Amino acid sequence: MLDNSKILIIQTAFIGDVILATPIIEAINSHNSSIKIDVLLRKGNESILNNHPKINKLWIWDKKKNKTRNQWKLIGEFRKQKYDIIINLQRFMSSGLYTIFSNAKLTVGFDKNPLSFMFSNIVKHDISAGVHEVERNMSLLQTILPDAEGEMRLYPQEEDFDKVKFYKEKKYIVIAPTSVWFTKQYPANKWVDFIDKLPSDIEVYLIGGPADRLAIDDIINKSTNKNVLNLCGKLNILQSAALMQDSEMNYVNDSAPLHISSAMNAPCTAVFCSTTPSFGFGPRSSNSKIIEYRGKLNCKPCGLHGRKECKEGHFDCANGIDTNELLDRILQK
Repeated sequence: MLDNSKILIIQTAFIGDVILATPIIEAINSHNSSIKIDVLLRKGNESILNNHPKINKLWIWDKKKNKTRNQWKLIGEFRKQKYDIIINLQRFMSSGLYTIFSNAKLTVGFDKNPLSFMFSNIVKHDISAGVHEVERNMSLLQTILPDAEGEMRLYPQEEDFDKVKFYKEKKYIVIAPTSVWFTKQYPANKWVDFIDKLPSDIEVYLIGGPADRLAIDDIINKSTNKNVLNLCGKLNILQSAALMQDSEMNYVNDSAPLHISSAMNAPCTAVFCSTTPSFGFGPRSSNSKIIEYRGKLNCKPCGLHGRKECKEGHFDCANGIDTNELLDRILQK
């Protein structure tokens, strides 16, 4: 079924979601490298898969300006492409419209998509089953290719590694301390305490987007450690991936940098505060560990995506995590 096919993969959500879609690309290419794989992303995420050696074409959907007009224009382009298969990883109406109106011969998606009743192959999406999102996504491809297997992978280019070469001259760790969701973030004062306990021969690089710069500046200003550098907004996704690959340890929340480290098979310590790894978004690096509050909290997890504030007012799921647990990960190397 797959051989000599032209396939479109739809994932127009956020950075981590795109990275979690990459095992499908790997599996298809492993089965037959001559299959043409195109991917639809939201505008702003194209740098994640730029120059990907296994992707034929990236389609970009601008969802912020003229969203609907841009969508129907893309649907027209997709019809011209005459795709054999569309694999839709999303569970929203808009992605369903792409799937059913692009005239692909075979369409695959999750049952939670409002238009899934019009898909050729429908797969149940169950967040409570304790299955990793990689396996959930792969289950779509397995309706066509039953033995399909793949892992997350990113492909930084030579220029990406050149960009971070300077930062690799000394022993270092990488910390991604922020998140869009407050209750997914290990508290700033905890990061400060952890950083201040680190051995003096370790450089500390804090990464994030431009919007995280002030929050990370605050962490650095409160720390007594003089080996800390704010790289917020200075590195793109693939450059960050290149930096994380050779880090002694990468410290992350339940957020996109966790999946970046997995895609590079880089050492990872993932701090889970209000969410839980059982949702299926834990690290997959060969050297990885999940750290979370050891006590019993009736309020954890308080939601799939976290919240803007702790509804109980104590935030014990984060405040109760001892920074020495994080420190042990680097001291034991």
